[in-house]
Amino acid sequence: MNISLSPNYRRGIWIALLGIIALRLISLDAYPLQDTTEARYAEIARIMLETQNWVTPQFDYDIPFWGKPPLATWLSAASFQVFGVTEFAARLPSLLLGIVILVSVYLMGKYQRNADLGLVAAFVLASSVLFFILSGAVLMDMALVTGIALSMLSFWHRMNNGRRVWGYLFFAGLVIGLLSKGPLALVLVCVPISLWAILQGDIRKVYRRIPWFSGGLLMLALTLPWYILAEIRTPGFIDYFIVGEHWKRFTVTGWQGDLYGSAHAKTRGTIWVYAIMSFLPWALFLPVLIWHKKPAVRKVISQNSSWVSYLVLWTITPLLFFTFAGNILATYALPAMIPLSLLGAEYWMLICKKNIDYDNKNCYVSDKIPFLGLMAPLLLIISISLQKGNFIGTKSQKDLVKNYHQLTTHADSRLIYLLKRPFSAQFYSQGRALEAKDWEQASSYFNDNNQDYFVIKNSQLKTIPDHIRSELQKIGEHHKYSLLRELPGGIASIDR
Repeated sequence: MNISLSPNYRRGIWIALLGIIALRLISLDAYPLQDTTEARYAEIARIMLETQNWVTPQFDYDIPFWGKPPLATWLSAASFQVFGVTEFAARLPSLLLGIVILVSVYLMGKYQRNADLGLVAAFVLASSVLFFILSGAVLMDMALVTGIALSMLSFWHRMNNGRRVWGYLFFAGLVIGLLSKGPLALVLVCVPISLWAILQGDIRKVYRRIPWFSGGLLMLALTLPWYILAEIRTPGFIDYFIVGEHWKRFTVTGWQGDLYGSAHAKTRGTIWVYAIMSFLPWALFLPVLIWHKKPAVRKVISQNSSWVSYLVLWTITPLLFFTFAGNILATYALPAMIPLSLLGAEYWMLICKKNIDYDNKNCYVSDKIPFLGLMAPLLLIISISLQKGNFIGTKSQKDLVKNYHQLTTHADSRLIYLLKRPFSAQFYSQGRALEAKDWEQASSYFNDNNQDYFVIKNSQLKTIPDHIRSELQKIGEHHKYSLLRELPGGIASIDR
């Protein structure tokens, strides 16, 4: 069943899709980098550029970051090199990767049926909540999903008489995944294609058409050198990354071995809730519209069983895998969004088909689908605008660091965070903000001739020892934090 859109309808979707991309581009520097995750990865990239250590990402100066491979960090550091160390530069690689993913989705729909299917699928994906957010966030997930998308597109096209180069592009996608999040990429790609091959009885065809030996060697040649060099530079990396990050993180609830934060313990099965929320607004609209087209939907499934089963297996693999994980994030649902978008596009095209009878109400709704798709992006941008000084401001130290630079008059003055320093403080101070992990370390900053500035959470003000309290004056408050200034002569003014 080859369904095409009318020219006006097609034009409307193109305008909406390009509008979403433009909206995300404009928003990249509209709000500060958020603690903890965004600011952390941006700071890791900034340190990489500053130190020119392109092998080992660093959690802090001289402290290796073993949590993820470096591909996303390389991209952010390169963006800093070109555009400067800014929010725009930090987030730009995620947007560019998002565009690559959208192109992959478009091509997959085009090769399977026609350009209209690809266009609709790309629009559905671009306008879903999770994808829109992550396509402008400093995270590792967009790089991983770029690799998965390339591998799954290449595999499908090669299996359907695509040129041999698609077989090698399949392994290129795995390279991207392995350098983004490690062996997890192999699981999320190889499990669904293996199940699909078994289900279709095409194991021998898969063996013949994919260059497993030469492609596998190419994949190893492009990934193993970094893993080996990373272990040589910082011994212990392989054990932590493979055993800790890829086994204990998902099997041990509340895993305490995380060197760089804390595990996100969730009830097993929460990933399905995340998936529904991530696919809004389509998780609400499409099931209702599909319900009115049950006969046509069944016909599509029966006529395209191989294609539909490929997408279904691709969708459920990450969801089932993370169902049994004790520590997950909403971002783990992102790999399932691509096949869901293609499935959603298939059924959307049915709704738009002119020669299928539907009542006037459904016709009205189908004509408004492109506008419904703009709801999530517009609502998110409006929320950012309204909350920039409230919730969003509380998740970043940008304004406080700016205020410190305006106040300080001594070149030797230091900005010191008491007990814990947020990553955004380190990023916006260009690595100059210091951290006193305990009161003994904090005391050492008073035995000099500098007039230093200190930051502490408002909730921890009363925990400051008297001998330190007598040296400080509170001069400002930024959301949940207080800015304190060291005073000469021990003037006790902190409570003013």
